[in-house]
Amino acid sequence: MKSIRIFLADDHTVLRAGLKALLNAEADMQVVGEAEDGDACVRQVIGLRPDVVLMDINMPRCNGLEALEKVRKLAPDCRVLILTMHDDPEYLRQVLAAGGAGYVLKQAASDELLSAIRAVHGGGVYLHPRHTQLLLQQQITTPQEAPDKNSHDQRFQSLSERESQIFRLVALGHRNGEIAEMLHLSVKTVETYKSRLMEKLGLRTRSALVRYALEIGALAEK
Repeated sequence: MKSIRIFLADDHTVLRAGLKALLNAEADMQVVGEAEDGDACVRQVIGLRPDVVLMDINMPRCNGLEALEKVRKLAPDCRVLILTMHDDPEYLRQVLAAGGAGYVLKQAASDELLSAIRAVHGGGVYLHPRHTQLLLQQQITTPQEAPDKNSHDQRFQSLSERESQIFRLVALGHRNGEIAEMLHLSVKTVETYKSRLMEKLGLRTRSALVRYALEIGALAEK
């Protein structure tokens, strides 16, 4: 049996080690390389030409969405499966638009991940049924809260430094409690900042905030 050659791209060393052990234990899978940032991922994938690239969205130097587009352009035969903590339809939409072959949450069971890898390797697209439903709901609903692109810069620049920090952390998928701990603030203070920045940007939902962040490039590593 020919093994599915897999490349891992994630900036968490422990997670990569766990994934490597899980995948190499399968008779039909072999991890052939790994990288901790998007730039290294693209460089190595071009040379190694794995069958499947298992990639996170949040990575330094070049995030997963940018790396996905580069891999699809430079190594079109590679199937890219996104493994992420972001349970948000806007990220899912961006991944599929960039040519991703699937979308799996990090909290998913190992059996789901293995099934997803086999599915995309076989030429299919893997989405959890709930994600498919979210996509359909998003497509049939006309967004009313999308920000005016002509006022992106002006609106974003109106945020204070702390509001900008919280904006980015919310867009990256962190919960209010996590943000409070990271910034040494109370949860109530984080909620206040979040409400204020949403009002300044003219946004009403977290999905709209994520879409706005992606459009202005606010998720790029600094």
